Amino acid sequence: LYCHLHLKYHRNMSSLVPDHLKYAKTHEWVKVEGDTATVGITDHAQAELTELVFVELPARSRNLKAGEACAVVESVKTASDIYSPVTGEVIEVNEALADNPGSVNTDAYSDGWFFKIRLSDPGNLDELMSAEEYKALIGS
Repeated sequence: LYCHLHLKYHRNMSSLVPDHLKYAKTHEWVKVEGDTATVGITDHAQAELTELVFVELPARSRNLKAGEACAVVESVKTASDIYSPVTGEVIEVNEALADNPGSVNTDAYSDGWFFKIRLSDPGNLDELMSAEEYKALIGS
């Protein structure tokens, strides 16, 4: 198990950046499965925000454009907009975040996901960064 995790993730400057995801400059991550993308915020982003106390998610069936503000996170420190890294229709939201926004802090890439979107323009994915490019952006 350790070897698997060691190969899959690189921990640099306390930020976890999984290699199999795509990243936006605004610190959202994207996991693509077929025509569906799962979106959340990166470990780096949650660490910068500190303890999250509230998450407002986009409405199911809302159509989003890449780069559009669509969610809000509030921490003990600040409030920040979350942007959709891709264009498409929101098909699912992580309703568990309403009761437990802190799961974004403890597990940004699993339990802390925000929403799933059906891609209407898969070309948006080409505009996102690889893990290596994102690590360079955040100085890891």
